[in-house]
Amino acid sequence: MNDTATFSALLNGNRAIPVVTFRGVEDAVPVGQALIAGGVGVIEVTLRTAAGLEALRRLRTECPGLVLGAGTILDKAQAEAAVAAGARFLVSPGHTAKLVDCAKSIGVPWMLGATSLSEVMDLREHGFLVQKFFPAEPMGGIATLKAIGSVLPDVKFCPTGGIAADKAHTYLALPNVIAVGGSWFVPAAPVDPATITAAAHHAAATLNKGA
Repeated sequence: MNDTATFSALLNGNRAIPVVTFRGVEDAVPVGQALIAGGVGVIEVTLRTAAGLEALRRLRTECPGLVLGAGTILDKAQAEAAVAAGARFLVSPGHTAKLVDCAKSIGVPWMLGATSLSEVMDLREHGFLVQKFFPAEPMGGIATLKAIGSVLPDVKFCPTGGIAADKAHTYLALPNVIAVGGSWFVPAAPVDPATITAAAHHAAATLNKGA
């Protein structure tokens, strides 16, 4: 459930994941439609605001072509609510013993977060071979991921946090990076569908190549 094959099949070639925090639910469908128009088929909706769950519900109904993920999952209640709202995968910035237990039984793939070798090894022992690396840039970025990969090559990562659009390809070139998450797809409000579609088109044409 939390291995490379599962996530690769779920992402279906989408190696650049838009990470979106909605301030208002009215933006959800326009953003989803703009991403689809640009050729991107996945989105991670963070639960950092009250609009997150309703945004997932609306996207599930109005944008069935998108693979929906829910991010910033901090506890079991959020996880269950996100899955009920339509999330097909979950993402957490870190992990706790309770989250690990929940992730084993939730029924959808879950990227738990780790940044140190000890944290990565802990999740690996529990069977989590795809992990979130956050915050990527402040924690050493590419250099840290290379070092981890030299001793734990079977663990793959989705780095997010401080990664600019023009640097995403350098992360994706690493053999232990399965995908990269970024907020650059959807700039701060007001939502501009044309800008989002352009960013999605660029990602689909370049970052997703060879995925």
